[in-house]
Amino acid sequence: MTDSTDEIDGGAEAADTVPPAESGWERKTVAYRGISRRLAAHYLVNLGGELVGTDDPAEATRVDGDGWRATLRAERVTAAGAISLTEVTAEFAGDPETLAELLPKYRQKAMRAGG
Repeated sequence: MTDSTDEIDGGAEAADTVPPAESGWERKTVAYRGISRRLAAHYLVNLGGELVGTDDPAEATRVDGDGWRATLRAERVTAAGAISLTEVTAEFAGDPETLAELLPKYRQKAMRAGG
């Protein structure tokens, strides 16, 4: 499990993977292994978000909520030797107070699923 809530560099590479942000918003990154992008999107919808650009959580790459936005990406990573897992990274942008409430709830759901 990776859980990073560091500020994201706003460089050119970051522009392709981070959600748009409003003035005064902060950015956070959270990544978990062993869950799918579909499940991550489902959790975010249950926390008040709406899928952007699709109705299928398995295809979701962005979820927007009131005072926050998240982009999702999934990749296969090596866990040990020949064992690989899916790692889902959620890049959040949002009002600091909103993220302070949202992220612990998302983490709790994602940790239960992926371990």
